[in-house]
Amino acid sequence: MKILTVCGMGVGSSIILKMNVEKALRRLGVTADVEVADIGTARGAAATADYIVTSGELAPQLGEVKARIVVIDNLVNVDLIADSLGAALREAG
Repeated sequence: MKILTVCGMGVGSSIILKMNVEKALRRLGVTADVEVADIGTARGAAATADYIVTSGELAPQLGEVKARIVVIDNLVNVDLIADSLGAALREAG
């Protein structure tokens, strides 16, 4: 499974989000390849991703992508990230 963490301009917040997504995945007992991207390159990188984790303000900017988008409103709250990712994984089956 591949997860893409997306921020607005650079890789600063997406790297923080990546680290917290990895922590959340460990809590969930899920193994995944987690990569980072800025919003400008995210659409291309999303072609090979299963999930995209990003903020609510950036999610609409991704447009139509095949990956399931998981909206995270607090990039540093690992509990909320784990809850959101867990829900998305359960929905996907």
